[in-house]
Amino acid sequence: MISKKLAEAINKQINAEMWSAYLYLSMSMDTFSKGFKGIAHWFKVQFLEEQAHATIMINYLHAQNEKVMLTPIAKVRTEWDDILSTFEDTLLHEQGVTKMINNLCDIAAKDNDYASQNFLAWFVDEQVEEEQSVRDLIFQCKMANGNNAGMMMIDKELGARMYQAPAPLKQQ
Repeated sequence: MISKKLAEAINKQINAEMWSAYLYLSMSMDTFSKGFKGIAHWFKVQFLEEQAHATIMINYLHAQNEKVMLTPIAKVRTEWDDILSTFEDTLLHEQGVTKMINNLCDIAAKDNDYASQNFLAWFVDEQVEEEQSVRDLIFQCKMANGNNAGMMMIDKELGARMYQAPAPLKQQ
């Protein structure tokens, strides 16, 4: 059984994950409108992943016999100056998500809630992967340095990304 404080924090995180999904869908629409269909596809996969993260948390609260409380999704930004700034905002966003996940871990640790600590460990690992992936994309964009051919190669590479359901969803 998890504490009410942790259940409330996970409910807030569910909302944050859905907001993240909405943000990535917006980034997909913006990059598509700029002609980068592959990068738009990459952001659509991010959109699906964030929805999956929310679903994993919903399933966990249900398993803990806790009520899920969905709240309105706040407005997201809809335009960015260029692809590099879009990825830079993505990294800042993922760093913020990491802080939120760490806060959940802190609550679970203070509660001596080992089941929740184990559950949250997957998200900690996921955030390391998310931040590294975006840092790599920022590096690639900077290396392309406005070179159209370089940006088209990045676009093509990202267009090949395939969505895979996260492991915790596959187990259910």
